[in-house]
Formats: sequence, C-alpha cells, structure tokens
Amino acid sequence: MHWEEQLERERGRYEDGEARLPEAADDDARQRQLTRLGNAAGGAGLALLMLGRREEAAEWFDRAVRRYRESYEHAPPGSWGRPIGALKARILAGDWSAAEEEARWGLAEGAADAETPIGRYAGTLALLTLGKDEDARPLADSIRTRDDFPQDVGDALATIAAEDALGYTYAVESVLESFETRDEYLEDIAVADTVIVLQALAERRGMAVELSSELLPD
Repeated sequence: MHWEEQLERERGRYEDGEARLPEAADDDARQRQLTRLGNAAGGAGLALLMLGRREEAAEWFDRAVRRYRESYEHAPPGSWGRPIGALKARILAGDWSAAEEEARWGLAEGAADAETPIGRYAGTLALLTLGKDEDARPLADSIRTRDDFPQDVGDALATIAAEDALGYTYAVESVLESFETRDEYLEDIAVADTVIVLQALAERRGMAVELSSELLPD
C-alpha cells in the first residue's frame, strides 16, 4: 500500500467532512458526520504510523478522539463504537495517560455492564487499560464464546487478563491471520490495528509476541 497516498486521501476526506459539518441539520446527521470525521482522522493516524511518523500520527489520533466524543453526545444509547475508537486511538498513539481517561469514560458510561458483546468489549479494553485484570477476566470470558463476536479477539483479551502467555500467543497470531486473509478493511486501510492494541496491552504485562506482517508498523 502506498501510505503517502493513503494519508493524503484521509486528510482530504477529513477536510471535506469538516466543510460539510455545518450542513448537518439534525442530531442524527451530525453524529454520523462526526463519526466519519473520526474515522478519517484515525485513518490518517494509521497511515502515519505505518510511515513511522509517530508524533504526527498522535496528532491525528487526538483529532479522532475529539470527533468520536463529539459524535457520542448525539448518538443513541449503546453506541459503543465511539468509546472503543477513542480508547484504541489513544493506545495507538502510545498516550497511556490519555488512554486511562478514555477507559474511565467508557466505564462511567456503563461498558462493563453492557448486555451486548461490543459493549463488553469496550468494558474489557477499558479495564485492561487501567490494569484491572481481575475485573477484566470474567468480562472477557463472557464474550470469547459468543457467536456474534470474534472468538480469537475474545481469547486474546482473556489471556492477557489471565497473563497466560502461551494462550495469548496463539490468540494474537490468529487475530493477525484474520486481518491478513480478509478482503475488506475499515476505511480501506490495511492495518491490523486490533493486533497493535492487543500487543500494546500485552507489552505492559511482559507478554508481547514477536510478530511480522505487512499490516503492522516496523
């Protein structure tokens, strides 16, 4: 993938979205447009991450977080994609202090008590970010066997919480393979962002696995 071209595309999408934002006539239209802006900013951040330009990437991930938070204000209940996107963006930027703030926000919104797997995913990520592994374990276990959630992602979260290094190795390699064998990516950006986030959480526990892939930054 030509990352410079991808970066320019995402920047262009963001600028176009900003120009269209005043045209959003109601809360529903506004939250959808803000989410698109968050996705475009996150896409630019990923392209910069792949280019090795981490400081610039952090700036774009910060833009993504601010847009996701704005969007959440107008979104219907259970819109967990925004808190997840915000938390992942902070982790991808390597800003753990800010990531902990996003984690506390997600938990305050009830992620750990959510009925849906996506909500529980948000809660598990938040608890692991805050180092509350004992609380994260049952939540991760509750989603890893569901048919409507990727089992290998659930396994990776559960094994991180349990500090099961061997189990985590198998799980994260499976998650990476799922990225490498798919045909479509969010925003058409071929980056295994979930793997990067999992590896960052694992690294804080001394469990990160040596992985090599065109979908991961050097």
